[in-house]
Amino acid sequence: MGSAAIGGLLAHAVFWVLLVRGYLSDEIGVRGCAIALVLWAIGLFVLPRVPYAPPFGTYIAIIDIALVFLIFKGDVRLT
Repeated sequence: MGSAAIGGLLAHAVFWVLLVRGYLSDEIGVRGCAIALVLWAIGLFVLPRVPYAPPFGTYIAIIDIALVFLIFKGDVRLT
Protein backbone atom coordinates (compact mmCIF):
# COMPACT_ATOMS: atom_id res chain seq x y z
CA MET A 1 0.00 0.00 0.00
CA GLY A 2 1.51 3.29 -1.09
CA SER A 3 1.40 6.70 0.52
CA ALA A 4 -1.34 7.89 -1.84
CA ALA A 5 -3.59 5.03 -0.75
CA ILE A 6 -2.89 5.74 2.93
CA GLY A 7 -3.68 9.42 2.35
CA GLY A 8 -6.94 8.47 0.67
CA LEU A 9 -7.93 6.22 3.56
CA LEU A 10 -7.05 8.95 6.03
CA ALA A 11 -9.10 11.51 4.09
CA HIS A 12 -12.04 9.11 4.03
CA ALA A 13 -11.85 8.52 7.80
CA VAL A 14 -11.56 12.25 8.49
CA PHE A 15 -14.61 12.88 6.27
CA TRP A 16 -16.81 10.71 8.48
CA VAL A 17 -15.39 12.18 11.69
CA LEU A 18 -15.97 15.73 10.44
CA LEU A 19 -19.49 14.89 9.33
CA VAL A 20 -20.42 13.52 12.76
CA ARG A 21 -18.61 16.35 14.57
CA GLY A 22 -20.35 19.00 12.50
CA TYR A 23 -23.77 17.46 13.01
CA LEU A 24 -23.38 16.95 16.77
CA SER A 25 -22.06 20.48 17.33
CA ASP A 26 -24.89 21.97 15.23
CA GLU A 27 -22.41 23.62 12.86
CA ILE A 28 -23.93 21.84 9.88
CA GLY A 29 -27.50 20.63 10.00
CA VAL A 30 -29.32 17.86 8.25
CA ARG A 31 -29.18 19.75 4.94
CA GLY A 32 -25.40 20.20 5.23
CA CYS A 33 -24.93 16.52 6.02
CA ALA A 34 -27.14 15.58 3.08
CA ILE A 35 -25.13 17.78 0.72
CA ALA A 36 -21.86 16.28 1.95
CA LEU A 37 -23.23 12.75 1.53
CA VAL A 38 -24.48 13.51 -1.99
CA LEU A 39 -21.03 14.86 -2.91
CA TRP A 40 -19.46 11.73 -1.41
CA ALA A 41 -21.81 9.50 -3.44
CA ILE A 42 -21.05 11.43 -6.63
CA GLY A 43 -17.36 10.86 -6.02
CA LEU A 44 -17.86 7.18 -5.32
CA PHE A 45 -20.11 6.36 -8.27
CA VAL A 46 -19.39 8.99 -10.92
CA LEU A 47 -15.65 9.69 -10.67
CA PRO A 48 -14.55 6.22 -11.85
CA ARG A 49 -16.52 6.74 -15.06
CA VAL A 50 -15.08 10.20 -15.86
CA PRO A 51 -11.80 10.26 -17.79
CA TYR A 52 -9.00 12.30 -16.19
CA ALA A 53 -10.94 12.72 -12.95
CA PRO A 54 -9.03 13.08 -9.69
CA PRO A 55 -8.65 10.00 -7.50
CA PHE A 56 -11.40 9.39 -4.94
CA GLY A 57 -9.06 10.16 -2.02
CA THR A 58 -8.15 13.54 -3.46
CA TYR A 59 -11.81 14.34 -4.10
CA ILE A 60 -12.73 13.46 -0.50
CA ALA A 61 -9.81 15.54 0.81
CA ILE A 62 -11.25 18.58 -0.99
CA ILE A 63 -14.62 17.96 0.66
CA ASP A 64 -12.77 17.62 4.00
CA ILE A 65 -11.24 21.07 3.53
CA ALA A 66 -14.68 22.57 2.93
CA LEU A 67 -16.06 20.81 6.01
CA VAL A 68 -13.20 22.12 8.17
CA PHE A 69 -13.94 25.67 7.04
CA LEU A 70 -17.66 25.23 7.74
CA ILE A 71 -17.31 23.51 11.12
CA PHE A 72 -14.38 25.40 12.61
CA LYS A 73 -15.13 28.76 10.93
CA GLY A 74 -11.71 28.84 9.35
CA ASP A 75 -8.56 26.84 9.74
CA VAL A 76 -7.79 24.59 12.73
CA ARG A 77 -5.26 26.13 15.11
CA LEU A 78 -2.53 23.73 16.17
CA THR A 79 -1.17 25.87 19.00
